[in-house]
Amino acid sequence: MDQAPDDHRGDPEDSRVDAVSAAWVNGLRGTVVEREDSIARLHALLLRVAHVEAARRAGVNGIIGPELEDLAHQAATDACLSIVRKVEDFRGDSKFTTWAYKFVIYEVSTKFSRHAWRRHDVTLDDAGWERLPGRLGTDPEDVVGSRELVLAVRRAVEEELTPHQRRVFVAIVLDATPLDVLAAELESNRNAIYKSLFDARRKLRAHLVTHGYITDKTTARTAPGKGAET
Repeated sequence: MDQAPDDHRGDPEDSRVDAVSAAWVNGLRGTVVEREDSIARLHALLLRVAHVEAARRAGVNGIIGPELEDLAHQAATDACLSIVRKVEDFRGDSKFTTWAYKFVIYEVSTKFSRHAWRRHDVTLDDAGWERLPGRLGTDPEDVVGSRELVLAVRRAVEEELTPHQRRVFVAIVLDATPLDVLAAELESNRNAIYKSLFDARRKLRAHLVTHGYITDKTTARTAPGKGAET
């Protein structure tokens, strides 16, 4: 449904818009030369943010080198285009740069998710696997042999989960992919994604309990209806 026009939307004269933010908006709405200069500066700014965010996510995705660089450039470019199209929506509730950063972080997250779905298998580095037991919600006193548990979890993720469950589990639990982004990538919805995640965690817990790596009380605390969350 179309919304009524907002007289203050994107207006650099609005008292809520700080001087720096107003300069960004004016530049992106200015003459051809002003727009080109502003877009070039904006892209450079977004690229720096994209590099930082991509590097933060790289370890658990196995994306490195030129591939990581290309992903950051794609994210910065797509974010820049979205911002130019939506500059009229900027209301000055935050700094322009803060508003812009949200676009590039979203693009990086989306592109990492797409990259994972193109692979036949989801792979993790050693650091990612080391974090996995804690993400299952196990308490230290319930764990029998931490190193053995890591290896057991790794085998369980690879052997017990369906490809879809594995992708959902790795994306959300390890990569911290936003649920809405993942749902969009899989053309699904939040409830379906959460159900897949819940089923994956339940399978992993059952496998680890059966083989003596965690105790029964760990599973009992996260049984259905007990408010288990990621």
